[in-house]
Amino acid sequence: MQLFLDEIEQATPAGIAAALGRLISSGRLAPGERLPTVRELAGELGVSPATVSHAWQALSSAGLIVSRGRSGTFVRQPATSWLPARTQSLAGHVSDTRLDLSRGTPDPALLPALGPALSRVSQRAMTPSYQAVPVIPELLTVLTGSWPYRCESITVVDGALDAISRSLEQVARFGDRVIVEDPGFPPFFDLLDQMGIERLPVAVDAEGIVPGAFQAALASGPAAVILQPRAHNPTGASMSAERAKELARLLSASSRAANTIVIEDDHSGAISTSPDVSLGSWLPERVLHVRSYSKSHGPDLRIAALGGPAALVDRIVARRMLGPGWTSRMLQTILHELLTDGASMAQVNEARHVYFARQKALADALTGFGLPLPRADGINAWVPVADERDAIVRLAASGIRVAGGSPFLASERPEAFIRVTAGALPDDVLPVAQAIAAAAGVPAT
Repeated sequence: MQLFLDEIEQATPAGIAAALGRLISSGRLAPGERLPTVRELAGELGVSPATVSHAWQALSSAGLIVSRGRSGTFVRQPATSWLPARTQSLAGHVSDTRLDLSRGTPDPALLPALGPALSRVSQRAMTPSYQAVPVIPELLTVLTGSWPYRCESITVVDGALDAISRSLEQVARFGDRVIVEDPGFPPFFDLLDQMGIERLPVAVDAEGIVPGAFQAALASGPAAVILQPRAHNPTGASMSAERAKELARLLSASSRAANTIVIEDDHSGAISTSPDVSLGSWLPERVLHVRSYSKSHGPDLRIAALGGPAALVDRIVARRMLGPGWTSRMLQTILHELLTDGASMAQVNEARHVYFARQKALADALTGFGLPLPRADGINAWVPVADERDAIVRLAASGIRVAGGSPFLASERPEAFIRVTAGALPDDVLPVAQAIAAAAGVPAT
């Protein structure tokens, strides 16, 4: 009990939760250790049981403790799950919360309605042949016309990660090196770890990968580069055409990277407010460009387009023929209708404007509370904090869930961050921004 009393500086729900969060994060409270009862701790602190109960609820929401009924409340054991390590940490602990800003998923209310598109789908799940071309012609025409550069071949796969995974399988082998953004998307790191590929972290700024860091990493002879040209997850940065041109120049000039392939993940597509950009505009023979429709049209569509040199795309298509074969032509028909129907296009356009407004409102409000934050593109924002775990717990005590920044970091660094899904913000941003600023450690004014 004395351990708890020595650590708690403020006997409020947020103060109690933050103190226990520090004890758990530092290892002074081990997984499986039993916590004092609500009444025991309340009596020692001289507060109401409701105060401690609210702190316990915040810690449970943050995934740090678990109640086992009459047996008591315990520090949560590390979860075993079918999810990869970093992806598991992103998933967090599922429990009721007032506002969930941790998921990195689009606002369901801003996705285009599927009714009209579904009406175009055949009533029977037939296909002309198991060996038919994998992309329906009408969708291929739309994709080709909207691609950011002229590429030799485009196919359709089951989402962005499917595209990234299958691309890596064709260009990298066990023991190879691959350049990744730092911070970057955690499932990329999990994927590379599972493939036995060494990650080469490179820094990003407001325009994407930093050229100097990129040039240094190229000297290691990477097999591939994975980058996000727009609405970078988690920072929300989008690459300028000038930066893309500079990266392409550095890649061309590096003798150690003569065979390096660039894999681009344009996951936000039509909801990004930034111009479409790709290194393929300068190096079409060395770029595999992926455009996902999860953020703009719906994650459960599980569909993305993959374009690049015919030799590489054909190998990816051939390998898929020995697995799923092709992406459902019913889903392709739905996507084609969503990309060409006027009402659907207007809904996606409106979503882009709403996300822009929410990002701007969050950046403006945080700046007003003493936490300057540039406006991000897409649906995520990257917020610096004094202590990651403390910020997560304090926000949980306020009924707000966010994602910790650690899984997004490809290298160790002293700074701490949280990722906030700004795309899920309510209309009244000020109270949320105030809670985030306080949790980040900004002194109250």
